[in-house]
Amino acid sequence: MATDEQQRKELGAFLRARREQLDRTGYGLPPAGRGWTIGLRREEISYLSGVSVTWYTWLEQGRDINPSRQVLDAVATTLRLTVAEHDYVLTLAGFAPQRPGGGEAVETAPAHVQRFLDALDEHPAYALAPDWGIAGWNAGYEKLYPNVASTPPEERNLLRLIFTDPAVRSLLDDWDDTSRRFLAEFRAEAGPRLGDPRYRDLIGRLVQESDDFRERWESHGVGGFESRERVFQHPTLGRLVFEHHQLRPSDQTDVQLVVYTADAETRRRFAGHA
Repeated sequence: MATDEQQRKELGAFLRARREQLDRTGYGLPPAGRGWTIGLRREEISYLSGVSVTWYTWLEQGRDINPSRQVLDAVATTLRLTVAEHDYVLTLAGFAPQRPGGGEAVETAPAHVQRFLDALDEHPAYALAPDWGIAGWNAGYEKLYPNVASTPPEERNLLRLIFTDPAVRSLLDDWDDTSRRFLAEFRAEAGPRLGDPRYRDLIGRLVQESDDFRERWESHGVGGFESRERVFQHPTLGRLVFEHHQLRPSDQTDVQLVVYTADAETRRRFAGHA
């Protein structure tokens, strides 16, 4: 399937998913069908957006209709999309600029990036390729998640580990929330490249391997990164508290750096852990 066709189909599926999740009472609309209050009809979205129902139907069907930015903005407003979701729609339609970098495959973090990770010392940090393969990490991250070193490189993908490694599930204090957040962030970044064989293969495998992944992927969640507190339940060090940050080297924009800055107690525990 051509990349532009894949993007149109993803755009249609995303709009449909959002439309079906809307609360009718929030729009002042009465219950429909058998009294259901969740989900608007295509006709209602088209009316509220000021576009024809035929055109909006074609948009959800992934037809090659070249929607204008003005119309997409109107639909996004009607669907009450977040900023990240709105950007996702525009990017899929070819209007918003791609995220930094071209999404090229990255197997191993460049040497200078790895040196930066190592310099962070007790603060766990790792580098992600565009498809979220873990391309590098420091000693702090290996203390936090020892399996990263023993996992075969071809399986060392953050999404795969979150949804298929029981050790990750037990490590994360809020696995359900974190898994949804990470998947929404991944989709926001990867949307324009979902037709790439690497991404199709990754998603296809996870859909088969994890019911949780399949359920979350089909909900079409999209979200931007937000720095926040992260709590881990380490099997030997106990409760660890970090602040979660994301960076992109200006000379290596296809690599995303994730850094966990530790609070005083967590740093103390790490320092005493060989």
